[in-house]
Amino acid sequence: MRAAVYRNEQIQIEDMPMPKMKGKGAIVKVIGCGLCGSDIVKLKHASVRDGSVLGHEVVGRIVEINSDSDFMPGEKVVMGHHVPCFACSYCYGGNYSMCRKFKKSNIIPGGFAEYIFVSEDHLMNTVFRVPEYIDDELISYTEPLGCCIRAIKRTGVDFNSNILIVGLGSIGLLMGQAAKNMGYKPFGIDLLQERADLAKKMGFENAFVLLDDIEDIVSDMKLEVNANGFDAVIMTSGSDSAIPLAVDAVRDGGTINVFSSVSSDISGYMNNQIYYRELTVTSSYSSSPVDLEEAFDMLIGNSVNVEGLSVKYPLENINDAIQDTLTNQIMKAYIEL
Repeated sequence: MRAAVYRNEQIQIEDMPMPKMKGKGAIVKVIGCGLCGSDIVKLKHASVRDGSVLGHEVVGRIVEINSDSDFMPGEKVVMGHHVPCFACSYCYGGNYSMCRKFKKSNIIPGGFAEYIFVSEDHLMNTVFRVPEYIDDELISYTEPLGCCIRAIKRTGVDFNSNILIVGLGSIGLLMGQAAKNMGYKPFGIDLLQERADLAKKMGFENAFVLLDDIEDIVSDMKLEVNANGFDAVIMTSGSDSAIPLAVDAVRDGGTINVFSSVSSDISGYMNNQIYYRELTVTSSYSSSPVDLEEAFDMLIGNSVNVEGLSVKYPLENINDAIQDTLTNQIMKAYIEL
């Protein structure tokens, strides 16, 4: 089968053996797979093991199955790639993505391959049957939207609170729409006017463009929203400027959710701001099975609009997709197999 394999710090298309059934589970023929921002980060920092196949935003069709679930060969499915154990201290506390089994579990070999093996645990917890009338590209957003839903929950603000989304790429636009569906008032900010305009079309209360001066734009936003600042700020941008922006924009006693990595661990750590203003700083990077189900339902119910967020590329052109994403030519790529 064809697969996009990481070799010597680059992606190349190779033939590799099809995955085999390992006990109970299913072999799924991949229809398409979204290129996630986390894939891009791993490639930028060369933190991928040689011989790996990336990709986890998978929609596909079951071709072989041995399972106690009620899935059948021929059915179209979408899935999450990690499964918690539901029995450790992390899971009991609702912190599923810290579960050791969660971190070790995965689809095999990865979504940028023609076929994958999906375990029984996946079938029972993170795989969803997709109606044939649902667009493949649309439903591939289940996993990233699930991550957004969990981030909003972990932000922990009251119903109807104002939430500022910093960064309006595909994740920021999903985050704002999810927040609105969950009963919050989403606002957005980005460097690009076209992304701010798109956010407003997708139901954000308003969206702003970050010009040169953070202080000026924060003052403008507070004049419109609340003189004290936003109840919460969710950082979907990995830019260093996102940190001081978030701290300036959030109200005293508010919450900042870090939903992105930055170039340096120490960059922008504002101890005294956090201390004297009693800010809550939290983070989130993945989803739980419940979040995936909620995301699936939002997409099936047309509560979230993903039209125009991604551009389709054949597997053979995956390097073009990666480069176009890195250079902001596109927001997101969907790889067709």
